[in-house]
Amino acid sequence: MKTFDTVKKKKSKKSEREIQILLGLVDLYIATGKTVSSKSLQENGFDAISPATIRNYFVKLEKEGYLQQQHSSGGRAPTTKAYKLYAQHFIEEDLQQGNDLLEPLKNYEGTQIALYLQKAAQLLSDITHTPVFLSSPRFDHDFINDLKVLRLDSQRLMCVMLTDFGLIHTEVLPCPKEISEDDIKDLQIYFNWRITAEEEYINLPPKLIEIGKELYNEVMIRYIVNYSNFTHNDIFSTSFSKLLAYPEFSDAYSLASGLSLFENEDSMRSLLKKCSKFEKITAWIGEDLEAYSDCTNNCCVIAIPYKINHKTVGSIALLGPNRLPYRELFSILRTFSQVISNTLTALTCKFKIAY
Repeated sequence: MKTFDTVKKKKSKKSEREIQILLGLVDLYIATGKTVSSKSLQENGFDAISPATIRNYFVKLEKEGYLQQQHSSGGRAPTTKAYKLYAQHFIEEDLQQGNDLLEPLKNYEGTQIALYLQKAAQLLSDITHTPVFLSSPRFDHDFINDLKVLRLDSQRLMCVMLTDFGLIHTEVLPCPKEISEDDIKDLQIYFNWRITAEEEYINLPPKLIEIGKELYNEVMIRYIVNYSNFTHNDIFSTSFSKLLAYPEFSDAYSLASGLSLFENEDSMRSLLKKCSKFEKITAWIGEDLEAYSDCTNNCCVIAIPYKINHKTVGSIALLGPNRLPYRELFSILRTFSQVISNTLTALTCKFKIAY
């Protein structure tokens, strides 16, 4: 079976035309989501070739595993192998798109770098119409500047910590039986006093102070242990629901398969880490993802690293069906990586933030 590389090396007009026909078919299928007939392809950029000749190429490409035909009289659709060839063909193309759309990310001010990355991920998701996930380095000297306490039920409390860099941490703690709703309000005041020392301290019952100290110390110890674990980058993800817009995920099973990657943070971290190691835009299509999740052959991930001071510090990725506009997305991701790399470099330099 011929691979893309062996086909590409042949210089005959026939082999070059074969590649162009395959690329044109994938282009048209990505744009319409409909199988492509010889006539429809001829009407979309191949008017110099007869439908009969195009059908002959279709037959050959089908035998080579690049096309599939669900019905004998129907058009062709690309296979996973065709998507891989298509992505490989355009992945090194040096285009710049999305610069205007990414303008809000260029002039960010402040130390909330984690919040900036989360907003960047959301904007990229809105532009590409895909779920997005990213890895972020741990930044030094982050500290808690707010702590909220909420009662979940009669047995559990949730403590929500907000940091100076915009991170949000949550911890679920056992709720002492003697704590009432009014006590929760007093504990909130006590926690604020412990963090800021600016709020006037209210004389609380000794038993409540004892409970407050125990809860506060437990939350802080957990935060320190988590923050000190530098073996893992932080992972942010957003916009899972965008998969619902794709016909490939119209049924519950396909949707669950597509989202299975997000069930395991280690899998997301492995993909992002590999992209950072490659230091270039990378695509996993179809069975390429089998080592990372239970995704079906209808899923793909495209990732790109970003840098601070010319050093790769993380990667950002998007998840979607195989039928994605790879050429456009490669360009947008390159521009996105350049924009956030420049902004993060400026922020870490301005505020002297180490990582």
